[in-house]
Amino acid sequence: MPSASRFVPQCYRDSVSLMQLSRRFSGRPGITWASAQMGTAANLSLLKEAGVLTDLPGPRPEDLLLVLVGEGDLEALLEEAEREVRAPPSSPGPAGKSAGAEPSSVREAVRADPSLDLALISVPGDYAAGEALKALAAGLDVMLFSDNVSLEDEVLLKIEARRRGRLLMGPDCGSAILDGTPLGFANAVRRGPVGVVSASGTGLQEVTSLLDRWGLGTSQAYGTGGRDLHEEVGGLAAFSSIERLVLDPNTRCLLFLSKPPSPSVRDRLAVRFRTLPFPAVACFLGEDTTLEEAAREAYRRVLGVDPPREALPAPAPLKDRSPRPTGYLRGLYSGGTLCAEAAWLCARAGLRTSSNVGAPGVLPLRNAWESQGHTFVDLGEDEFTRGRPHPMIDPSLRLSRLALEAERPDTFRILLDVVLGHGAHPDPAGPLAAAVLALAPGGGGTVPEVWACVTGTEKDPQGFSKSVGTLSEAGIRCFGSNASMTAEALRTLP
Repeated sequence: MPSASRFVPQCYRDSVSLMQLSRRFSGRPGITWASAQMGTAANLSLLKEAGVLTDLPGPRPEDLLLVLVGEGDLEALLEEAEREVRAPPSSPGPAGKSAGAEPSSVREAVRADPSLDLALISVPGDYAAGEALKALAAGLDVMLFSDNVSLEDEVLLKIEARRRGRLLMGPDCGSAILDGTPLGFANAVRRGPVGVVSASGTGLQEVTSLLDRWGLGTSQAYGTGGRDLHEEVGGLAAFSSIERLVLDPNTRCLLFLSKPPSPSVRDRLAVRFRTLPFPAVACFLGEDTTLEEAAREAYRRVLGVDPPREALPAPAPLKDRSPRPTGYLRGLYSGGTLCAEAAWLCARAGLRTSSNVGAPGVLPLRNAWESQGHTFVDLGEDEFTRGRPHPMIDPSLRLSRLALEAERPDTFRILLDVVLGHGAHPDPAGPLAAAVLALAPGGGGTVPEVWACVTGTEKDPQGFSKSVGTLSEAGIRCFGSNASMTAEALRTLP
């Protein structure tokens, strides 16, 4: 397949902007691959490994690298992409003030608007720690979206944040909701009494969305980063977040989410939970509680009753085809925590599964769909996103895998997550519905069933009910939580 690439010298853009640019150009006719990345040695190596760059230029981290693969006038498209990234960014400026030149540093931004209290940092990992230190020195809390930050730098940053009385969320913190404002990948949820502290981005999205749809809201939702509960970090962000919630007059219950922490951190958390002025609900995923169960328990702790059960519309019947009578489950996920939860539930039920997530009791495989048996794949892992946007932004990789899995005669049912909210694809249900309707029947006119758990709220840009309606009309059975979908899938296995 023809390819073309070019460097844009001295042109830095953050990772979120680059993912959005990649998504826009990957949707152009004839384009099978579009990538916009900074020219770091690590990014160049990943692109070479993915097979889209053969002759690597010298690494220039300050330059932007654009890569297109496909048919058509690739050079003209590269020129268009370069014009887009060179266009000066614009912003409305502080409230009540006319927009002016963009600040060139955190310090300039704080001088221009002293009311600022948080910096969201999304720069390559090599530079992230330095920018975070500058933000902390300027008196700001930090949401560190960047990944590839060393463990040593993470500890240093969190110790410095605690010394200054600030909060550092991350590194690799993709979701948070502060004072009702969604940050990163997050949903539009109502304000309420449940404070969330989470080491998982999609876990945070799932529980806050469930609480919203049940009529209960969130006071604050803090992300900690996935390594925060490791022995070396000691839960510094988690404990700081808990202290913030203790001081928040609107918080009446703590909902804590993470993979099992290190033993010493777990012991300290248990002590702190017992001394809180409000009840605490902990979900250490992979032990004994699902995300939905934890959210339900938080609801009960606040209101003293069980939350309502959701009734989602039944899927439209399949026309001129029938579901397969037997076979395996295939989980194709965009959210790593949701994928791990599904794989864990299957392993707990005694099923032998394969997965590319490190869930307890399952076999890690890089290419899980090539194995026999029930498989669960997190398509948001680095091995699948090299040189391309995350599947929550660009669904094309998952849709191609969906078609491949549907062609396999041993695929009985395909399980998916559909994550709505800010930062996600503007209409993830639309392309998925179209792809399912286009599945070709196999021998005997059979196709695998497709089920989807939908994470989101009515106030999300995509709309929960609207998305569920689109999927249901395409014959996709929808669920309000990943755990309920997986439990029903296990109950109805042939």
